[in-house]
Amino acid sequence: MAAAALYLGAALLGGLVAVLLRLPPLVGFLAAGFALGAAGAPDLPYLPTIADFGVILLLFAIGLKLDARTLLRKEIWLTTTLHLAVSVAIAIGFLGLLAVVRFTLVSDAPFGSLALVGFALAFSSTVFVVKVLDDRSDTTALYGRIAIGVLVMQDIAAVVFLSLSTGVAPSPWAFALLLLIPGAWVLHRIWDRVGHGELQALFGVLVAVVVGYWLFELVGISGDVGALVVGVLLASHPQAGELSRSLMTFKDLMLVAFFVEIGQHGTPHWAEIALAAALLLMLPLQLGAYALLLWLMRLRARTSFLAGLALANYSEFGILVAVVGAETGLLDEHWTVVVSLAVAFSFALSSVVNRRGVELASRMASWLPERAADKLHPDDRLVDVGDADALVLGLGRVGAATYARLRDEYGLSVVGVEHDQRRVAELEDEGFEVVRADATDLEFWTRVQRAGKVAVAVLAMPFHNANLIALARLHTAGFTGKVAAVARYDDDVAELRRHGADAVFHLYGSAGAALADHAAAVLLRRRPEGIEAAHNLLHLEPPAEPAARTDA
Repeated sequence: MAAAALYLGAALLGGLVAVLLRLPPLVGFLAAGFALGAAGAPDLPYLPTIADFGVILLLFAIGLKLDARTLLRKEIWLTTTLHLAVSVAIAIGFLGLLAVVRFTLVSDAPFGSLALVGFALAFSSTVFVVKVLDDRSDTTALYGRIAIGVLVMQDIAAVVFLSLSTGVAPSPWAFALLLLIPGAWVLHRIWDRVGHGELQALFGVLVAVVVGYWLFELVGISGDVGALVVGVLLASHPQAGELSRSLMTFKDLMLVAFFVEIGQHGTPHWAEIALAAALLLMLPLQLGAYALLLWLMRLRARTSFLAGLALANYSEFGILVAVVGAETGLLDEHWTVVVSLAVAFSFALSSVVNRRGVELASRMASWLPERAADKLHPDDRLVDVGDADALVLGLGRVGAATYARLRDEYGLSVVGVEHDQRRVAELEDEGFEVVRADATDLEFWTRVQRAGKVAVAVLAMPFHNANLIALARLHTAGFTGKVAAVARYDDDVAELRRHGADAVFHLYGSAGAALADHAAAVLLRRRPEGIEAAHNLLHLEPPAEPAARTDA
């Protein structure tokens, strides 16, 4: 237990220091891992297992939100293929240049070793990228779906490589995994009966670990891919979103172990640190390659750069490639440490960059030529909200309820903005007028300013950062109407007010007030003589006249 306490304390301290420095906590977790490794801390035997569980649950949660049909789109499979080739070429050229100038540890490396290292660094980290997208609530945004699709295709390429490098092909029994397609019906029926709460979370963990990870490993296919595939098979269930949210706490805690474990691959020397830092110079080139390829697929420049910024990092898969290369004699042992450091450094750098990813993408968009609207990808064309009086940004349960109240009770013309394709389809079937767009997109708000007469904007997105970004976009676009927002925590309420929101409602407090309103309404209908008692009991003001409620 002493070792566990040491690791927990180091991770917490690292995370706190990172937050105080205005860096993402995972940068602190990475630093804690390297500090523990350098200090010779005792091994924690179950740390890799906890880290593996975190990755499994993360990939399973991705699958629950993924539409497998997107993998067949040209902007995903073709971009992945071309970028892998371009990235390997960039790495070979860069490492070759370092060898020419006699850079330490590279000067005597054979071409085959340089090519293998280049291949290892051509992949982006699934764990890190999805964490970035989760923090922004952008896993279902267009650029987020493209990024995840690219990651899935890269994972498939990784499985092929590992099979070829070890000389062990997947078992013939791997074809039996096709039975999971009809078997998903059985899992759906079981899921219907487990209800909610801890039993549903337990069901999700069991399916991800046993049906996903273990079965795929059993037939010689990466268990990480298995967790993702099983999540995709269950994604159509009505409670998929709820299960994904219920697993979030487990996943986030276990991923701390993953980031700490990155630092357990050996104690680095100065030459290895210098080489790993030098490898970061390739990331801007990889970012540019992603952005250019996606732009050529008819995506807007901003969308292309957003995806490129999220994907511009090295993958934990690179560490595995280096380990396999060292075991087979293709690489020297020091490359394992160098690649591990490069992966960790890329996480730290990418974390800092992606804190301002939206702003950077908007600025870099001018580096690529603009396209006419009719030449853009259908999913990336700008939208016109017409003559709407009010906009509701984010149509989850809170946003949808707000939309219905503004429309039905106050007679306003309302348009909802939502980037989740599945949610858009559901709401349109229910009679909502919805545009599928990214509310954090400056160009979207510029279009709203030109084409609409919007007087009220309601920020109802589930993540605080997304609401903050949308609020900033409104101000940048010159929006002069009123802005209302929803927040979960007191400090979030204060921050939104500081940034110019006209009204901010505490989610839980507002829910309590609404519940009291409904309870009082029922009581007053049943017992008219108890009006005064009900007001006193619930501490409610007497009902206002309808005209006085137009600012609600």
